[in-house]
Amino acid sequence: MAVNFDLTVIWAFIIAFAVFAYVVMDGFDLGIGILFPTFDPGPERDKAMNSIAPVWDGNETWLVLGGGGLFAAFPLAYAIVLPATYPLIIAMLLGLVFRGVAFEYRWRDPAHRPFWDGAFTLGSLAAALAQGMTLGALLQGITVEDRAYAGSWFDWLTPYTLLTGLGTVAGYALLGAAWLIWKLEGPPQAHARKLAKRTAWATLVLMGTVSLYNVFLNAEYAERWLTEPEIYFAAPVPILTAIVAVSMLRAVAKDRNSKPFWLSLLLFFFGMAGLGFTMWPYVVPPDVTIWDAAAPERSQVFMLVGVAITMPLIIAYTAWAYWVFRGKVGDEGYH
Repeated sequence: MAVNFDLTVIWAFIIAFAVFAYVVMDGFDLGIGILFPTFDPGPERDKAMNSIAPVWDGNETWLVLGGGGLFAAFPLAYAIVLPATYPLIIAMLLGLVFRGVAFEYRWRDPAHRPFWDGAFTLGSLAAALAQGMTLGALLQGITVEDRAYAGSWFDWLTPYTLLTGLGTVAGYALLGAAWLIWKLEGPPQAHARKLAKRTAWATLVLMGTVSLYNVFLNAEYAERWLTEPEIYFAAPVPILTAIVAVSMLRAVAKDRNSKPFWLSLLLFFFGMAGLGFTMWPYVVPPDVTIWDAAAPERSQVFMLVGVAITMPLIIAYTAWAYWVFRGKVGDEGYH
């Protein structure tokens, strides 16, 4: 089956979009879990939980699409990345399970609500940390021999992956605080605003540290960011990131409602754009490109038809859910 465009690149962007959608949508859910202990037990925690109750299940659709898309479109990458990060993937999935169970049971088991609140926080923290460390493990490079993972069980555990893990935790906490600024009122909103200021600075410091670390992590990464002509394509990313960061800090300080959340999404977008520029065209640095890992062309065409049907539906029902629950959260839920 002959085609006149590069399906592999199209699939790379589809999966990148799915990952970005998951990060920003489930990111603020996890961020609220990370920040949960800072809210007073009772109405404050209930309002924070109610703010994500209608949407948190649907947000994880993008995780399934991203993981399933990687398996279907880039099976070699899937076969290499999973063995290299099994402990992290297991920790992430267990964290998501604990978070989901705690979300439901804290309402149905009031006698043990402190336990379920703790499980909600620990599950969210474990999932966020594991996701960030998985990204770090991918960026620092995976040992590949004969198209298979050739490293040890703990190659993923390095100072760099701990740094990317902490950066992801801080970033998710920022998304969660910004979401609560938008959705809450009164003292809980004021508390969320204070959290947003602290997590914003933590996120920016860790983003900057990881970016500098990347330059020394891999000679090819440094060449991409610091030599001509690549530097002219790369320069807009840190410049726009700095502009968005300043705008976000000002929006938080000036008591804006929804603006901090949208700007924090933009901050994540430019962060992921920078990561994409750093890694391209490798799906498993430093050896496996997207073309090396791609499924056969016939398979890509077949799957693209399915994605062309399902992805607009997912986007439509997600947008509808957010539109229906677009107001503030009061004592009895959304109003």
